[in-house]
This record gives sequence, C-alpha cells and structure tokens, in this order.
Amino acid sequence: MVSQVKVSHILLKKETEANAALEELKKGASFSKIAQERSLCPSKKRGGDLGFFGRGQMVKEFEKAAFALKKGETSEIVKTQFGYHIIKKTDER
Repeated sequence: MVSQVKVSHILLKKETEANAALEELKKGASFSKIAQERSLCPSKKRGGDLGFFGRGQMVKEFEKAAFALKKGETSEIVKTQFGYHIIKKTDER
C-alpha cells in the first residue's frame, strides 16, 4: 500500500484560470513551466514540487486527489479552501 506520494501542483485563485491552465497541459504544455509562471504557491519556484507527504498532511480534497492518481498522471481541477489546484503525481512509496 502506498504510504507517501510525491506531487507537484499549480494553485490558482479562479476556476477560469485553472481551466485555461488545464487545457494548456492537455495540449502538451510543460507542467513545471506553467507552475513557475502562474501558481500562487511558493512551490512554484520548484515547478510546483511539494515533495513527499503522507496521509493526514494535506487538506482532505487535495490528499484524496493526490493519492487517487497514478504515477505520472495529472488531475482534473481540485477545489480546496486555498483555491483551485491541478495536481501531478510524480512518485509514490
């Protein structure tokens, strides 16, 4: 069973911004580049990389989406109290 996941994310304030970013990703844009250019999270300096985390360390909606992804997969838009996230799972252990 997976106890930790490693993800990158893009955090945006408006759903319209998140939809636009997701469309670009689906057309092949670089996740890291979009995170660096648009994300509101300080992790944008690392291309959105949040490193490894276990269950109970992130808000419920974010955690549920992150653990549900397959390695290399990108989520649809995930709404939390912080805004709109696009999450990419990069590893698990």
